[in-house]
Amino acid sequence: MRTQLKASVAAARGRSVLAWCCWLAAGLLLQQPAAAVTVDNFELLDQHGVAHELYYLSNARTPDALTNPVVLVGHRIGCEVDVAGLADQVAGQVLLINSEPNQSRVALQAAARSLPASLPVLHDETQLVGEGLGRLQGGEAVVVHPDRWQQLYRGPLTGVAAAIARVDQAAQTDAGQAQPIAAQPVATPEPVASCRVDYEDRARPVTYSADIAPILERRCVTCHTAGGIGPWAMSEYNMIRGFAPMIREVLRTRRMPPWHADPHVGEWRNDSGISNAEKRTLVHWIEAGAPRGPGPDPLAERVAAAGDWPLGEPDLVIDIPEFAVPASGVVDYQFPAVPNPLDRDVWVRAVSVRPGDRTVVHHVLAGTTEPGEPVSDTESVFDNYLIGYAPGAESMIMPKDHGVFVPKGSTFVFQLHYTPTGRATVDRTKMALYFAAEPPKKFLRHSVVMDPTISIPPRDGAFEESAYFEFYRDATLYALAPHAHYRGRASEFALRYPDGREELLLSVPNYDFNWQRSYQFEQPYRAPAGSRLIHRTVYDNSALNPRNPDPERKVPWGLQSWDEMLYGDFLFSWDEETSTTPFHDVERVDDTQFVGFMDKNLNGLLERDELPRRMRRSLRMRALFFFGDSNDDDALSVEEFIRAKQRFTFGAAPSQDTPAVTVAGGG
Repeated sequence: MRTQLKASVAAARGRSVLAWCCWLAAGLLLQQPAAAVTVDNFELLDQHGVAHELYYLSNARTPDALTNPVVLVGHRIGCEVDVAGLADQVAGQVLLINSEPNQSRVALQAAARSLPASLPVLHDETQLVGEGLGRLQGGEAVVVHPDRWQQLYRGPLTGVAAAIARVDQAAQTDAGQAQPIAAQPVATPEPVASCRVDYEDRARPVTYSADIAPILERRCVTCHTAGGIGPWAMSEYNMIRGFAPMIREVLRTRRMPPWHADPHVGEWRNDSGISNAEKRTLVHWIEAGAPRGPGPDPLAERVAAAGDWPLGEPDLVIDIPEFAVPASGVVDYQFPAVPNPLDRDVWVRAVSVRPGDRTVVHHVLAGTTEPGEPVSDTESVFDNYLIGYAPGAESMIMPKDHGVFVPKGSTFVFQLHYTPTGRATVDRTKMALYFAAEPPKKFLRHSVVMDPTISIPPRDGAFEESAYFEFYRDATLYALAPHAHYRGRASEFALRYPDGREELLLSVPNYDFNWQRSYQFEQPYRAPAGSRLIHRTVYDNSALNPRNPDPERKVPWGLQSWDEMLYGDFLFSWDEETSTTPFHDVERVDDTQFVGFMDKNLNGLLERDELPRRMRRSLRMRALFFFGDSNDDDALSVEEFIRAKQRFTFGAAPSQDTPAVTVAGGG
């Protein structure tokens, strides 16, 4: 992904042995005062759209890690402070926090050019983090212990080094004689005008009935309802008050609502995020004690929408064969098939999936085969793709004038991933289909940018993999969906045009494996012939990743969640293809995928040196280069690769080292 992400993550691991020794000893000596100030967790995006979570910097999960202090510094454009000097003096994490109202990311990028590249400027757009730090001003610093998350010092930036030195001195003093030290708050002088940060006035009264409940209805209740995918129901005020601290925490850490797209990149038809104003209103109300106030309780009076299906009464419901999920263990992927009961061809305009037991159904992929075509466990689901269900992506409405053609005599095929939860259960998942009254104008097509050759090194906290798909005709993009497993940390899609210009389409800086989202463009996106849709994912295989099953393992591609994937779904249509004149070529798409993940330097050419050694030496691949390399540059473009295949027949597969091109999604 972007260089800044890798640099910031790498910096998060740069710790000195001396600093560790000092801080470990100090930790034994520190005697927290009764009124010790705890710094709450938060997550913010920096000037480049990279996510930073405060508590990620802890060494609590890695007892042998080297621990340094965390220094939070107020940042304001035009405020002259020597943060570069601070970074040189302090062997810890330095995070700049900009809480200026109505500030832009572009302005932060420009201001950050004068700073060391390793210093991120975190954009506190809601001002909630700055408020939580006592209305942090420009040039003001807070030193935080990275295990207890308690404030050790707050005051002018010029006092940070001395405060840390006091801790170091205490750590180096004989334990029997050392005096315990506490936090060192310092009276901060009134900031000069150029460093003053204006915070929003909380004077406007906020009531549960008129302000809070309506926000929750808009942003949360769809999932947090009886029988919904949320772990508890927002059924009335007392439930909200009881969970208020949790609501505050998940808002500050951007975990909820589960919409993870960078708000500064792209506009999305299915945007289910929360606005900065709504987030401020909720957190301020909770911090005021979550008062009930006057008025009715809209949540208690709310009546659930009638009907079992969110899109209304379906035209056809497919009952997927039930499956008994054990209480524990690993469940292999299931690939049930259901004959199409219809005696006519149909065009599908929308699909919904309703899991029988939401607690065990991780995902469902659905598609159809061609009439008379045999069913392949891993691949048939992609032959005529209908939907990919995961929590947060239960339904798919096709773009206007688009649909998926399902002929009579076909078979509905599925891939289901079950995750045992400690109790045995039987899942009876269903799929609802909605048909178009008339054939639409266009086919909605589905494909994947992927790389089944990925290999993630042990203990690497910022390892990047990438691949691309090159459009061989003019196309229009409608939706993007990144997919990784437990180690996925951040993901993005970019479009590189034939002239070399690259545009970022989607950035997911805090990828969450528990929520598999499809991001649907507000306005369809044009991809001219020759454009490459590039998918990049950064993986965290370090011990600091709390979800990591084994940071000592070299992680390969695999369907199960302890392995990994570079897997980016996209929905599109060919501009010149109509429902009456189809020309979509599945084999060509597969060949394009192959070149897109084997071309490691993303230059549009499959170079011989990019191939694994055994594949490079295979007779089939040598023949491909012989027949296809028309300009003798020891590389194959997609077109050369396809022409070579037409002249030289592979047989079954290029070689035993060649990964399958069409691979089932998973995780």
